[in-house]
Amino acid sequence: MPRPSTTPSRPTVPEGTARTESLPALEPLSFPQTPSCRLPPEQRTSLRLGPRMEEAPRPRPLSLPAGPATEFQMRIYIFLSLMCWAGSENKGPCLEFSQLSVKDSFRDLFNPQMEIFLILYTRKNPSCAEPLFEQDNSLSANFNTSKKTVWLIHGYRPMGSTPSWLRNFVRILLNQDMNIIIVDWNRGATTFLYSRAVKNTRKVAVSLSRYIQNLLKHGASLDSFHFIGVSLGAHISGFVGKIFQGQVGRITGLDPAGPQFSGKPSNGRLDYTDANFVDVIHTDTNGIEFIKCDHQRAVYLFMAALETSCNFISFPCHSYKDYKSGSCVDCDNFKEKSCPKLGYQTELWKDILKERIENRSLRTTVFLDTVQTNPFCTYYFVLSVIVLDKTMKDGYITFKLLNQLGMVEEPRLYEKNKLFYKRQEVKILAQFLNDVVNISSISLAYFQSSNQQCSKCKYTIRRLMLKSLTYPERPPLCIYNFVLEESREIVLSPNICTLTEI
Repeated sequence: MPRPSTTPSRPTVPEGTARTESLPALEPLSFPQTPSCRLPPEQRTSLRLGPRMEEAPRPRPLSLPAGPATEFQMRIYIFLSLMCWAGSENKGPCLEFSQLSVKDSFRDLFNPQMEIFLILYTRKNPSCAEPLFEQDNSLSANFNTSKKTVWLIHGYRPMGSTPSWLRNFVRILLNQDMNIIIVDWNRGATTFLYSRAVKNTRKVAVSLSRYIQNLLKHGASLDSFHFIGVSLGAHISGFVGKIFQGQVGRITGLDPAGPQFSGKPSNGRLDYTDANFVDVIHTDTNGIEFIKCDHQRAVYLFMAALETSCNFISFPCHSYKDYKSGSCVDCDNFKEKSCPKLGYQTELWKDILKERIENRSLRTTVFLDTVQTNPFCTYYFVLSVIVLDKTMKDGYITFKLLNQLGMVEEPRLYEKNKLFYKRQEVKILAQFLNDVVNISSISLAYFQSSNQQCSKCKYTIRRLMLKSLTYPERPPLCIYNFVLEESREIVLSPNICTLTEI
């Protein structure tokens, strides 16, 4: 029971608000009780079949200091109370990726469902996602139509879990000031029936096209959209691009799903005509394609290319065999920009790649190798050799690099056996695990592959050139006119090549 009071009666205090005691100095006045800064109960409920909502932190209720209050204190009190109400109405709960499980895959066998949520991150809300559109279909105030927008689309999720790479991907993308939209179609991708998830990709694309039309009405532009799709998400990106006649800015496909897409015509999968610029990263899995989204290296490789200082250089080539032979290391067709690089830097080659497509009506295929662990950095050099007097048949050259600190780096050589014809340049592609700078000397040796070794054979080398492909801006190093004896290692000190040789 409330205790008796001689003060005038006050309205009943709403649930969820804080109480304050009456103020003797202002007894004639009557004020509603002070609200607490927390969400109304109806905003704290979870959305049915949607992503989990986290309740915002609850600040302490506002209260007045003990003792008589001045008129100025009262005004401050009322002002803070109004701010608290306004904050509690505008601050919504954080939106999260749909939390599903294997049970949902079982349920999908008998009761298939499909839901899509668009989760927005910007620099204004980097850690608390919000819906792209409000319930009244109004656009989020944090979405900036003048900035670039990345659409991040996941793939097949048979276990229903959140992609392990998602949070880190958002963090890396926000290094640039942009809008990030997570396309959460987990209820549609969480199924034991891969074929059902494949069929759902087109449904997702159609739904996204409606949202995109709405964004265009608010002033956004197709050219500012960059779709990054993983596995099935890559093909969803392609289907969206087809709906808009290939006018979206860019599509990046990270290990696009192969089953039920490989061999299909261009209208049934991601194609290089689906956007103004399309780049696709396939990672080698020893000939076996696993349907497991979290372990696809292309996602982590692309993230590393955005975040690290590594230059992920790639080489346009007709085949991997030609790439290993060192015949594709010049990138002469790419003019002063040299070989394409992974990540955002790829867009620098957009005009050249488009020109190649228009001239040849073919896509450009590039190759690169990485190490097995993050950040996947590797460093390419090419060793060019010109033999002066005779042909070196059925043999191979090995070399090591020494820096000024005396540290030795030994490379992986892609193709050992070479035919060194008289006065013809032969290129040897080499991969190092560590970058080698300030090279002081080159250790070199030549060996015969057959049993017919010649311990007294000598070969005059007109020129040896070592060039960094990972950092093409570095000047190449040369060694001129020296003798190489078979099966004997020599150590030589290189100098910067003359202008006529570069």
